[in-house]
Amino acid sequence: MIVQKFGGTSVESASAMENVITIVLREKERQPVVVSSAISGATNALLTSAHLALEGKLDQSHAMLSDLLERHVVILENLLTNRSNIQSLIFHIRKRIDELKILCQGIAILGELTNRSLDAIASLGELLSTRILADTMSERDVPVELIDVRTFMITDDQFASAAPLFNEIEEKIGPTLLPHMEAGKIVITQGFIGATRQGVTSTLGRGGSDYSAAIIGSLLNAEEIQIWTDVDGILTADPRMVPSASKLKVISFQEASELAYFGAKVLHPSTILPAVKKDIPVIVLNSRKPRNSGTRIVANPPKTNVAVKSIASKKRITVINIQSTRMLMAHGFLESIFSVFSRHNTSVDLVSTSEVAVSLTIDNTRQLDNIVADLEKFAETTVYHNKAILCIVGEQMHTTIGVADRIFHALGDINVMMITQGASEINMSLVIDEDRVQDAVQRLHKAFFEPLRETEIFESIQAN
Repeated sequence: MIVQKFGGTSVESASAMENVITIVLREKERQPVVVSSAISGATNALLTSAHLALEGKLDQSHAMLSDLLERHVVILENLLTNRSNIQSLIFHIRKRIDELKILCQGIAILGELTNRSLDAIASLGELLSTRILADTMSERDVPVELIDVRTFMITDDQFASAAPLFNEIEEKIGPTLLPHMEAGKIVITQGFIGATRQGVTSTLGRGGSDYSAAIIGSLLNAEEIQIWTDVDGILTADPRMVPSASKLKVISFQEASELAYFGAKVLHPSTILPAVKKDIPVIVLNSRKPRNSGTRIVANPPKTNVAVKSIASKKRITVINIQSTRMLMAHGFLESIFSVFSRHNTSVDLVSTSEVAVSLTIDNTRQLDNIVADLEKFAETTVYHNKAILCIVGEQMHTTIGVADRIFHALGDINVMMITQGASEINMSLVIDEDRVQDAVQRLHKAFFEPLRETEIFESIQAN
């Protein structure tokens, strides 16, 4: 059994959904469970409609929902051929959109928009895309079963970023999915969304469809988890910055986690955690180039003498320097610092310390003023905006002599404000000015990957 997750761009149009159906049927003998995102842009449109309603712009809110209805209608009319099926599905989608319009009216009247309401609104995209996909396959006599993920993906009630309750999911997922799979049906379900114990719709947060697929795959002991998106796999750098970037054939779970967290947009950082525990390979593939091999993420990739595998970057970083002479020989100073960030629900990316100072980075500045106010009660605090993190990743970095020298030689006149070496010793992260990121990535890529001969690790990006 395999899990196939399709992102928004993979289901964004009738032709894209045709590709999905072809890909799924190609793997029919492997008992695929299909996990689909909303069509590209749908979730943003749904959330924007809710915020427009909150601002009292109800006409604009309703117009955005009507446009979304039309997008879905165009897709289904180009997929289905039976007029009765088309009309039935249009009626279903129009009813769901009308329900949202009523909900937006309530938001406008009350002047209140809760995360619970946002989840109810945001969830519609996945429910509609999977219905269209399932109805199309059914009309073509493909044995398919559409399962509402909310019947088994049980979460807590932290709406907008709900945490899956693994024990309860494990109890429900087998009885819900396995009978249909044993009957020879292809199961289609939604990513991103779930439900609380009380049956209230929740969402796992942005990127949650990948996480959903990994949870389903791990609890069903899948042979592999396929993440179908609009990129060729994990690359040596962002191709928008480095057009000559090459594809990694295989990479470790640890390396992929670092890259995902520090800016590689291919995967949600949490995606691979359930797969890691079960040692299930995750394969990143391009639905627009379905014959290409993609990138395999595995626990133990082939040993190699390649020091650096990839370079990632993360912009809109804020650096906070915290300095106090009382830090010297003082117990509990770091605890005092991090308790401030915990109290204000703000995660820290990088940390660098000396005897009298701590430098750290954050990417969420919503609570910055409150954080600084609390820190200044016991330390001198300085804030630097418009910074970026460069992350150089490779499992052999810690055993290869001269990597750091090559990095700093390549960067030349680009000022490095902060340096950290990951505890796992598979990455080095540098903080630089945001406006130097592209130049820095290009220099590092040239130093480590150009020219690059194809090996068991790297290959050039293939055309269609």
